[in-house]
Amino acid sequence: MSEQPPSSDGFDEIVEAETDRDPDLAVIEAGSRTLRAQAGPPQSDAVPARPADPEVDKALREVEQELATRWGETKLEPSVARIAALMDVLGEPQRSYPSLHITGTNGKTSTARMIEALLGAFDLRTGRYTSPHVQSITERISLDGAPVTAERFIETYRDIKPYVEMVDASQEHRLSFFEVLTAMAYAAFADAPVDVAVVEVGMGGSWDATNVIDGSVAVVTPISLDHTDRLGSTPAEIAGEKAGIIKEGATVILAQQPVDAAQVLLKKAVETDATVAREGMEFGIVAREVAVGGQLLTLRGLGGEYEEIFLPLYGAHQAHNAAVALAAVEAFFGVGADAARTLDMETVRRAFASVSSPGRLEVVRRSPTVVLDAAHNPAGARATAEGVTESFGFSRLIGVVGASGDKDVRGLLEAFEPIFAEVVVTQNSTPRSMGADELAAIAVEVFGDDRVVVEPRLDDALEAAITLAEEESEFAGAGVLVTGSVVTVGEARLLLGKG
Repeated sequence: MSEQPPSSDGFDEIVEAETDRDPDLAVIEAGSRTLRAQAGPPQSDAVPARPADPEVDKALREVEQELATRWGETKLEPSVARIAALMDVLGEPQRSYPSLHITGTNGKTSTARMIEALLGAFDLRTGRYTSPHVQSITERISLDGAPVTAERFIETYRDIKPYVEMVDASQEHRLSFFEVLTAMAYAAFADAPVDVAVVEVGMGGSWDATNVIDGSVAVVTPISLDHTDRLGSTPAEIAGEKAGIIKEGATVILAQQPVDAAQVLLKKAVETDATVAREGMEFGIVAREVAVGGQLLTLRGLGGEYEEIFLPLYGAHQAHNAAVALAAVEAFFGVGADAARTLDMETVRRAFASVSSPGRLEVVRRSPTVVLDAAHNPAGARATAEGVTESFGFSRLIGVVGASGDKDVRGLLEAFEPIFAEVVVTQNSTPRSMGADELAAIAVEVFGDDRVVVEPRLDDALEAAITLAEEESEFAGAGVLVTGSVVTVGEARLLLGKG
């Protein structure tokens, strides 16, 4: 796929050429037939596009199709037996480097990216494993701060495929999509080799496929209600699952938590003789102010204060993620009670200034401003709403929401209701997406009928929202926020010319 979006004249031909794919995805990758929401020439991006080489693209699609035949990420069996068996036949690659392990409900990926940037700035070769991806499956596995190339992704899959099939044959259930990707990440990190791995759990902790590592640092970002059908119906129950990443003698970095969740996590730390550092106690935010393009922070780490930290991300929640990430890296380097010193200030500043987090209050267009955010549960939506209100002076904000049917959609919409003048409800291309009409029925109850617009196609939804924003006139300061799902945000990025 070319970097420039196709002209409307060639749109039908491009879609026709994609007849072997899901027709909705073909439309998305070809670009909208009119889409006045076009953001202009794509800029340098942390999210990779499809491979330019047709043969490589074909090989990557074959790998994606093979992975798609396995259990998806929403179908789980609470066990690490299969991934442990695969690690065994691969020679335990995850034991060949130290790891920082990250769990929590919200903020995991952004925190992982910050940790990765800090470690890389201190001349360590990093591997990062995060999920889900925004646009390209290769985003999930990063080396040296960048997603692996499509060629390397394909090679890694082919290298471990015989061992995957061997384990498939010996287990009651085949390895899942997420288990195979996890094994690929651990193998790629060992092959690189990396100095340190930054690993985000997929879901939970105790029985998550990533939990075959011994993270010397365990990070727990804020816990709230999500995946309640699998993890529990209270923060304490969910914390019980997430506490499973805390290993004997580890250092635990705790973001601010609900009281009942904190009690569970602290109890687990005592049981494992782990050292605990708590946000607001041993580390935290000293000062924060909004700045052009992000925010300026003073952070208190485990070893002292770090002043004039520019973070090019919006929202108080990202400042909290930054405090957690800094403490985690300090702990990894042994900074704290036994070494009362700070890390090199200029290196820390340089690292934070380089951080990006695609799909997290990400501006992808101006005039009117279009912001993307992958909030998909009520807690994440509240943080996003606060970040938008603080960082953008919108006179009127139009929401575009496409959500998954297994989420607390009402809670999500209620969190956004105070900041949206109107909401355009839509759906993304995945089977998990709630239908636009079903979503509209809930939205009407929350917003009222006169504030809800229904557009089942995402490209039409984007165009409708931008048209509503433009009614304020070019200089009135109206904006658009696209949210509700990582998938919705990823597809919107493609439609808006990113990747």
